[in-house]
Amino acid sequence: MAFLLWMSLSGCNVSYPHTAHCSYPVCHVVAMCVSPACASWLVAEHFSLNNFLAVADMSEGKNQDPGQFNGGGGKVPARSTEKKCSWASYMTNSPTLIVMIGLPARGKTYMSKKLTRYLNWIGVPTKVFNLGAYRREVVRSYKSYEFFRHDNAEAMRIRKQCALIALEDVKLYLTEEGGQIAVFDATNTTRERRDLLLDFAKEYAFKVFFVESECDDPEVIAANIMEVKVSSPDYPERDRENVMDDFLKRIECYKVTYEPLDPDAYDKDHSLIKVINVGQRFLVNKVQDYIQSKIVYYLMNIHVQPRTIYLCRHGESECNLAGRIGGDSGLSVRGKQFAQELRKFIEEQEIVDLKVWTSQLKRTIQTAEALGVAYEQWKILNEIDAGVCEEMTYKEIEEKYPEEFSLRDQDKYLYRYPGGESYQDLVQRLEPVIMELERQGNILVICHQAVMRCLLAYFLDKSAAFNCICVLRTLIQLKEKGEIQIIIVDSFQGPRAGAPIITQPCLHLLTPPVVPGS
Repeated sequence: MAFLLWMSLSGCNVSYPHTAHCSYPVCHVVAMCVSPACASWLVAEHFSLNNFLAVADMSEGKNQDPGQFNGGGGKVPARSTEKKCSWASYMTNSPTLIVMIGLPARGKTYMSKKLTRYLNWIGVPTKVFNLGAYRREVVRSYKSYEFFRHDNAEAMRIRKQCALIALEDVKLYLTEEGGQIAVFDATNTTRERRDLLLDFAKEYAFKVFFVESECDDPEVIAANIMEVKVSSPDYPERDRENVMDDFLKRIECYKVTYEPLDPDAYDKDHSLIKVINVGQRFLVNKVQDYIQSKIVYYLMNIHVQPRTIYLCRHGESECNLAGRIGGDSGLSVRGKQFAQELRKFIEEQEIVDLKVWTSQLKRTIQTAEALGVAYEQWKILNEIDAGVCEEMTYKEIEEKYPEEFSLRDQDKYLYRYPGGESYQDLVQRLEPVIMELERQGNILVICHQAVMRCLLAYFLDKSAAFNCICVLRTLIQLKEKGEIQIIIVDSFQGPRAGAPIITQPCLHLLTPPVVPGS
């Protein structure tokens, strides 16, 4: 579950000099607004996630980032007619069908969702087709493991029919709905079923990439059953002992007919990766194109060990105070206060082996120095480059570059500052950070608003154009366990114009439950 904890931090003023360098799901939402006099649990009744993240002290535009433009005029023919193409068109030359393979409780759905999230984030339209969801639409009431016996002819007929219905949806997605990659999330444990999928892909000229998850560690399997399958719609009563017994018998039903991939003989001509014991070993065969190589690289970097990721912006800078974008100014007095309070919070958490990353800009480095711990500087974590607009106010940009002011407002994601970057450029720059974050344990990333937006877009499974407001004096905590819960704890003088006004307690569900495996 990915929990996001927003903490407002303010306090006294201390600086601790230290330098280091490195070259290189159900979503329950609760908000707490804290003032010196009182604290009460509050939440907005109707609002989008974008607006939800915008609730904060946004007075005088001090939390805005480069390009929060809302107007302007004029035309620049050479730039306004510039061709805009999806990054996906550079990475794929034909649609791809990713086929998940493996016994139940091997993490196939977990990998499917993470891989889909990553591919969408880098701009490749991807969708998961979970066969278990199709089965539950047809068979509303699950009885027992008997449904999965290979000699249950009626059940086998139903399961095959569900697969064909799912494949029809795959075809529509890849041929008519603009999809580039479809992830067929099912057991697919027999050669007969995989040959059916290969024939289907051949008919529509789709590439096929097999992802098989093998695991013989009983502790990992038991943990997966308890964490995910107990909450499955197949088991509404959720009796842990009965669920474990029934699901283990279901696994035995699949084992009877399970035919693993054989890259040395039967499957030697197929593109595939075997993930063995949750990433302890990998076997890769016949990777055919760029996107398949990215899939392999990503799967080799993810892990399932418990860890916590903290994200926050630097403390308030002098440029923030002046309303200027970009630049490389140091912290203001309030920024130094935030850094000291951040130190207190981190110390109270007693986090084991915490790593700290910053950009190479002064405001993040000075924030990290107050923590009194080692940290690493990453140039690729620097704020989006505003080019000729660096260190200008929005009014100055509107007056000096009215055409740019207008163009930025038309397409925030693809717009590139003259001599600077676009959000699309930033996503590509940040991809190595995502790979490293997937490999890390506990980590704190002190960065900038545009950078934080892109990182949150990845973790929240949103488009990288996700237009949330990542406010100052706020810490975000993420823990992955299948769901997303957001808690905001913030102190502010009043919401920014257009943001929702929080008036009374309620619970607001943002996303559907995580789909269990098939």
